[in-house]
Parts: sequence; C-alpha cells; structure tokens
Amino acid sequence: MVLLTMQNKLIIDPKQDLILANEVAHALMDKGLSMATAESCTGGAIGALLTSLSGSSRWFNGGVISYSNHLKIHLLGVNSQTIDVQGAVSKEVVEAMAVGGCKAMAVDICVAVSGVAGPDGGTTEKPVGSVWIAWCGPEQKLTSRLYHLDGGRKEIQSAAVRMALKGVVNQC
Repeated sequence: MVLLTMQNKLIIDPKQDLILANEVAHALMDKGLSMATAESCTGGAIGALLTSLSGSSRWFNGGVISYSNHLKIHLLGVNSQTIDVQGAVSKEVVEAMAVGGCKAMAVDICVAVSGVAGPDGGTTEKPVGSVWIAWCGPEQKLTSRLYHLDGGRKEIQSAAVRMALKGVVNQC
C-alpha cells in the first residue's frame, strides 16, 4: 500500500499490498475468473505480488512485461501506428495492451500499465508520474484511467501496482 504522509511523501507498506492482493484473489475465485497482467513501467511487480500468494495458479495465468514497444506490438497486438501517434504512455496503447493481454493469455481480466516512472523520461505533456492503467474485464468490458503519481521511481511503481489491483477488484 502507498500512504500519503503530512509532507505529501509516499510510503510503501508491503503488508497492505498483501491484503489487497488477497482481496483480488478472493474476488476472482468467488466469481470463477482468471486474470493476467500486461506491464510496462511496473516491470512485473503486479504479477510478482499476486504470485507471492499460495494457490495463485488457480486464478492467475501469467503476465507479459512489455517494456519495449516491440513487445507491445508483437505480443499484445498493439498497433504500431497507435504507438507512433499517441505514444506508449497513452489511453489508446494501454487499452490495446489490456485487450491484447486477455486474448494472448486466455483470461477473463487483464490489467495493463504504462507510464513514466522516472526519474528521467518525462515531458511537459507526460511528466514523471503519469501512469495509464486499463482493465479489460469479462465480456471485454474496458475501462482506463490516467494517474498522476508523486514520489521517486519506486514509489510511483508501487502506487501504480496498488491502483491496478484496486481496479481488478472493481472489474470482478
């Protein structure tokens, strides 16, 4: 979990992250759903947290760390023109990653994340901390959201993991 302090600094709380991961597990098992991840800026952290739970193979099929645009295109089916026009950190790309992840990994729900974790790589239009997350749920229900997260690289990644998992619970 990531908590805001009085100074607006982010604190990582692994115990709360495990509570959230268990919430995801129970929500998926209660509905008989499976899930996967399509991660870029989180580098597999969502999948790592979920698979730290015993029995996760009952509902977690796997994940793709598509850090490069090449993998977004070739493994997840993102259109190269979409990346060229919108950029990898965009609603269109992250939604395509989520839909492609559902198809590629044969799951009911896929969460996809793409963002600028920093400390470099930010622009005026997409500053460090800009993170797009998309969820493709049962019957291709697609939702996405742009987050503006504060902190250093680790804090931004941790906050993105938390937001991604909260969205999975909402998809169930």
